Amino acid sequence: MGTPRLLAGLDQIGRLDRVAHLTTHGQMPRYRPDELVDLADNIDLRGRGGAGFPFARKLRAVMRSARDRDGQTAVVVNGSEGEPSCLKDKALLLHAPHLVLDGALLAAAALNADDVVLGVTREDVEQSLREAIAERGPAGRRTRVVRLPERFVTGEGTSMVNGLNGGPTLPSGQKVRTSERGLNGVPTLLSNTETYAQLAVAARLGALDYRATGLPTEPGTTLLTVAGSTVVEVPTGTPLPYVLELCGTDPGQGVLVGGYHGRWLSPGSALAADISRGSLASFDAVLGAGAVLPLPEDTCPAGEVARVTRWMAKESAGQCGPCVRGLPSLADVLEDAVRGGGRNALDAIEARMRAVRRRGACSHPDGTAGFVASALASFPDEFRDHALGSGCGRRVRGALPLPEDENPERLVVDWTLCRGHGLCVDILPDVVRLDEDGFPAQASMPVPERLRPKALRAVRRCPALALRIQD
Repeated sequence: MGTPRLLAGLDQIGRLDRVAHLTTHGQMPRYRPDELVDLADNIDLRGRGGAGFPFARKLRAVMRSARDRDGQTAVVVNGSEGEPSCLKDKALLLHAPHLVLDGALLAAAALNADDVVLGVTREDVEQSLREAIAERGPAGRRTRVVRLPERFVTGEGTSMVNGLNGGPTLPSGQKVRTSERGLNGVPTLLSNTETYAQLAVAARLGALDYRATGLPTEPGTTLLTVAGSTVVEVPTGTPLPYVLELCGTDPGQGVLVGGYHGRWLSPGSALAADISRGSLASFDAVLGAGAVLPLPEDTCPAGEVARVTRWMAKESAGQCGPCVRGLPSLADVLEDAVRGGGRNALDAIEARMRAVRRRGACSHPDGTAGFVASALASFPDEFRDHALGSGCGRRVRGALPLPEDENPERLVVDWTLCRGHGLCVDILPDVVRLDEDGFPAQASMPVPERLRPKALRAVRRCPALALRIQD
């Protein structure tokens, strides 16, 4: 929308190699350390991975720590993007990798850092970056790519540093500032993929031209992933409904912003919101990692939320009770409510959320509980109707994207008990198919995670008790 910056040149070529990159963006100017800090300050550059921390403050913190030690520093690019609803960093790393490398190397020069490490989780992203590094030839700084496990918690700062240091890719559970002790124990500048790309754009444009786009209080552009499938670059201040319209969608039943640790906007709020921190804050929401997920009218909100909560529970770091026990328990009671568990099930959801809030070793329990709380506030009638038995009559269509389960649970038929009543196909038409005699055509059928609540309902309602769920 408007003149592209981060995505410049991609209308002409699918991937910008080194030559195409320099043709599109030009050479990178040199900056003294104080000049780079001033630039980041002047454009109010914030981290684009979720927290929105001021980049200039990170630079200053690493510089202070280096002065207090032996001067060693490192730069880490967090390219993990474990959020299933986000593709923006993957888009940069696959199609414009040199822009990210420019920003990381610019920061490394300011910090006099020897090591620049890019932490990623996907094979295609790893290959793209290795090719980009090779296209640059020998460089004065060690630049390498490390592939880490593809999990939701991989992108947490201490989790990434632990993985890059050869340990488990899990949050440390301690309040450790990477600016004081990060890669190999040295002060480390750790930031998100888009943040470094924005720095490279700003360094070429200068503060004045960078601020010519977007809001005066939040200058520049930002990358969004809309509906889990479309990556767009928009100036800050762009109306959210305009973004949705250009992506071929609308607010539907509501819009989740900020991903699965984010918050829901009602259709009315979505129509009034702009793409900016200030606008979204007025609706108690944050843009986070740039995920914008409209919920279509033809899917069940309660079922969608329960499905995502179950996946989030499985993404636990496994290091504290609120994650290991609390999140699966929260997913259980949500599914119980969706299946018609009554008012007690709704009360149990509130109790489970209280049990995990502010007690986790990292932010995952809080973020998941916040997602559920926002959904309950945004879709109260949906959850009440499901809990009291009437439901909404809509299928769960998987509008909130999740990774495909490599080893899905299966719905298994006990042929010694099955009498061909056919209720299972009425409840699970996307899973069960009947043969010409009216019996299930298969004895074992994979159940996608999004359909698990309906599979459990089919098991419960089978008159012959001929069904079971099997891992």
